[in-house]
Parts: sequence; C-alpha cells; structure tokens
Amino acid sequence: MSRNGPLALAFHGLFVTFMLAPIVVVCLVAFTPEGFLSLPTNGFSLRWFRAIADYPEFVHAFWVSLGLGALSSLVALLFAVPAALALTRYKVPGRGALQALFLSPLMIPHVVLGVAFLRFFTALSLGGTFLALLAAHIVVVFPFAFRLTLAAAAGLDPALERAAVSLGAGGFTLFRRVTLPLILPGVVSGWALAFIQSFDDLTMTVFLAAPGTETLPVRMFLYIQDNIDPLVTSVSACVIAVTMAFLVVLDRLYGLDRVLAGKGTD
Repeated sequence: MSRNGPLALAFHGLFVTFMLAPIVVVCLVAFTPEGFLSLPTNGFSLRWFRAIADYPEFVHAFWVSLGLGALSSLVALLFAVPAALALTRYKVPGRGALQALFLSPLMIPHVVLGVAFLRFFTALSLGGTFLALLAAHIVVVFPFAFRLTLAAAAGLDPALERAAVSLGAGGFTLFRRVTLPLILPGVVSGWALAFIQSFDDLTMTVFLAAPGTETLPVRMFLYIQDNIDPLVTSVSACVIAVTMAFLVVLDRLYGLDRVLAGKGTD
C-alpha cells in the first residue's frame, strides 16, 4: 500500500482547511459579545445564543424544516424503492427514458422550479400551504433517493431472492427478510441525502413558503435582509452542533461508512 507524499499531504491539508474555515469562522462569530459581526477578540459570550429565545420564529422554522425534510424524504423513498426495483428486475420498455425522467429535477434550476410550482399550486388554490411545500420537496428530493436506491438494487444478486422463493418465502416476506436488508445501505443513504437537500433548500422554497410554513433557511434569509448582527451565526452554530450530534449517533447505531459508501455488513 503506497503512502501519500509530502505534496499530496499538503494539498489534502489545504483542501480540508479550505472546506472547514467558513464553518469555524461562523461558529467563532456566534460567540462574539459585540452587536455586529466580528470575531470574539475580547472574550467569548453566549449573548447571541440567548437571543435566539427572543425570536421564536427561528425555533418554529427549525421544526418546520425538520418535519418537512423527514416527511418529504420518507415519501420520496416510498416511490423510489419500488421504482428502482422495477427498473432493475424487469426489462421495462423505455427504461432509459424513465430513469432520465425520474432524475430530471436535477437538471432544472431551482429558481425555475420555484416559479413553476408557485403558478401551479396557486392555480389549485394551494399556494402557501404546507401540502404544496411538501409536494414540491418530494419532487426535488426524489432523484437523490432514487439514484442511490437504484445503485443498491442494481448490485443485488437475483440468486438470493430465487433461493428465498424456493424455500417458500412469499412476496412480502421476500422483500422484508431478503431484498430490503440487502439494499438497506442504499436506502438509508438516499434518505439521508434527500433529507439534507430538503432541509437546506432555499432557492425553490422561498417562492412557496408563507407565514407559518417558513423553513429555517427562508427565515434566516429574510432576517439578514433587514438585520446585520451575529444572531444568524448563532442559529447556524446550533444547526451545525445538531448535525454533528446526529452524525455521531448515526455512526454509533448504523455506521457512517455504510451510509456514505453503501457498505453492507461483513
């Protein structure tokens, strides 16, 4: 096994520093005692973390984003799993065209999607509702869930399913005991990426959100239009902390290598 040379290590170090520097700066600014954006050169303070309690809109927007992301990614998986299994198991006419159709939201700018969804749901008298927001997010995150599930299903050995059928396994038992455990890394990875995409989306959501259905990115965007203070950095630091805690729990319970690389159990 070859080792990386000094030049490669230096490049990797610079790359990691470049990626982490903005996150570190945001977290440091969140602890400033000043009333403007600055590094905490005169000591650390929790002033702006306590200020979050004075803006319940941020807390409400966080729960909206959390619920919207979890629900949209789950519904997307309910469509992605049977679609992926059907396209890999059977010789469906126009299979390439169907795959392109399912992945097409990735090729459309989110601004265009936002305007299109706004006109569509307004015509249906659903503008500004959580249902409209949920339907739009399902369309946007579906390609992420579908692509990873499709990759996992493509690597599934059909002989394992035929062996289970020969032993008397029915359709539902076959899926629950054989198929789903084998494609589970791809399913979990697809759900995670779909959730992240939904939670982080701003460009499309800003066209559809209304008071009461504002997501956290939309709420933060609206806040910085009228205010220039470190409150948004403290909210961002809290989201980063929650994300890190979630990743630690996910790694302990399931394993990040299985989620990110699609590795199954040995």
